[in-house]
Amino acid sequence: MRSFNHVEVRAPLTLGEAAKGFKGTVASIDASGCAETGLEPCEIECRLMEMGFTEGAEVEIKHEGFWGRDPIAVKVNNMTVALRRREANAIHIIPAGVP
Repeated sequence: MRSFNHVEVRAPLTLGEAAKGFKGTVASIDASGCAETGLEPCEIECRLMEMGFTEGAEVEIKHEGFWGRDPIAVKVNNMTVALRRREANAIHIIPAGVP
């Protein structure tokens, strides 16, 4: 566990677990736990990378849906994309300000 602004953050944190306003950097993508999407993990990983979720990309959650906080609008580098949280769970992130 890491402390981030006096809040314990367990590693790795996924983008799907983060709340509106979160800022961080993509550490890795691993869709092996995203079976409920109906796609193969490698297909999900490829699609996310094609959208710009690559290692080192800066991300910020700009908006979250009203019901169940899903989907989320994520700014990745200079582009905003919408993702369901179940796909965002494949994106492992490091919060901004955490070494």
